[in-house]
Amino acid sequence: MTPPTDSNSSLELLFADLLKQQFESSAKPPVHLWKPEKSGDMDMRIDREGRWIHEGGEIKRPALVKLFASIIKREGDCYFLVTPVEKWQINVDVAPFFIVAAKLEVRGSEQAVVLTSSTAEQLVVGTNNPIWVDYDPHDNQPIPLVTLRDNLSALISRSVFYQLIEWGQMVPGTNGEDLFLHSMGEQFLLGHIEAGS
Repeated sequence: MTPPTDSNSSLELLFADLLKQQFESSAKPPVHLWKPEKSGDMDMRIDREGRWIHEGGEIKRPALVKLFASIIKREGDCYFLVTPVEKWQINVDVAPFFIVAAKLEVRGSEQAVVLTSSTAEQLVVGTNNPIWVDYDPHDNQPIPLVTLRDNLSALISRSVFYQLIEWGQMVPGTNGEDLFLHSMGEQFLLGHIEAGS
């Protein structure tokens, strides 16, 4: 991990309360320390909207969903629910988390984008929580994602993505214009418009 620059340090002080909220909302069991052998496959799926489906039915109890979300672990392209002694593989359609809200905090000349997941985890978009956009190979539709914690990502809902686009800034590029979102002194590419489009 690179040491913070003076600029990063001043940003961290400026948005200290937001970073504290993020830390408190994402405090989870130490799943990275748990290394049991795989126990098997579980009939559990997280769909595109972050709904947890067990044996064909949606889990509706928020407390249970939060519990499962706290013990999810990713290894390569596979996802598992882990405890110190068990490890069950589950299926994830796009990403294990779903972003349902965003707010823009502006302080002085700096801004921070705060995202909230459907499991009430908050994150501040920045170096540790970058946004990127993949594209669906079938219809080329954008799939906006953000790193939530560890190596786990969250799909950004369509309404939140439109909000981020509104907060973005167009920057001329070599072949058109790029749309960037600025947060915590970093910029994140949301899209590109070809010249003459």
